[in-house]
Amino acid sequence: MDNPRTVDSTSAHVMEEEANRETSLVKDIKSLIKVGIINSNLITTFAGFWLALYYTGASVVTEWVTLLWTLLGTALVIAGGCILNNWYDRDIDPIMDRTQNRPTVTGTMSLQSVLIGGLITSAAGFLVLTLASWQAALWGVFGWIVYVILYTMWSKRRYTLNTVIGSFSGAVPPLIGWAAIEPGLRMEAWMLFLIMFLWQTPHFLALAMKKKDDYERAGVPMLPVVKGFEMTKRQIVVYVACLLPLPLYLASLGGVFLTVAYVLSVGWLVLALAGFVMKDDKKWATWMFVYSLNYLTILFLTMVLVTMPFPYV
Repeated sequence: MDNPRTVDSTSAHVMEEEANRETSLVKDIKSLIKVGIINSNLITTFAGFWLALYYTGASVVTEWVTLLWTLLGTALVIAGGCILNNWYDRDIDPIMDRTQNRPTVTGTMSLQSVLIGGLITSAAGFLVLTLASWQAALWGVFGWIVYVILYTMWSKRRYTLNTVIGSFSGAVPPLIGWAAIEPGLRMEAWMLFLIMFLWQTPHFLALAMKKKDDYERAGVPMLPVVKGFEMTKRQIVVYVACLLPLPLYLASLGGVFLTVAYVLSVGWLVLALAGFVMKDDKKWATWMFVYSLNYLTILFLTMVLVTMPFPYV
């Protein structure tokens, strides 16, 4: 006759192993789809959607279903692109410290399943976006092609301009959100695109400075690896400075938005210039990277808040 304590202990051990496998699976999926990238892009997608409502006089109350399709479709397209990025980079990820735990490196997921999963997730995203509008879906396709083909497969391992090329895909989410409501994009929509396009290069160059050793070992020609930190700092200053005039084209959002936008932009430029006098380049790069994340979040949330009627009906 079985010992009840032994049976209970075995059952508990089996349940613990199953729980650990489930936890590992969730971690692997989150690593593949790059949750942080999805979240930040959904903020800009929502802002584009919200401002399109504001400028067209539409209401989120009547367009909430479209909003759901837009956010879900965008998330799936980005997730699919990130999965395929991981699949393609499976040869260099083991060399880089920050990517060594991806399931494509550890072998917890087969490369075939990752490839199929990326293609299916991407296709599902395109289809869902068509439920918002076919123009939103086309912008999703454009962003995916730039990220997966032009950035990941073509330019990332060949040119220092890979960051600029990748910026086109990262600037697309606001256009997806806007096109779901107003397919004929107006000037304000393109300003969101430009802000995102210019924001990404200093953001990713700061990251590239932080992870220079990783990229150098992997043979990825990021600007800090090929041209050094001084050239990278100059490029960062140029891109941050180019952001300064753009809020003026969104002056219709009001004085509060302009004030916040210029405080953020001038603060970022001052920090960028400080890089020429700071002795610890990687510490400065970390500050720039963190500031860029706050810049993006605060700027786009401000766009939404200043256009939100109070009390909202």
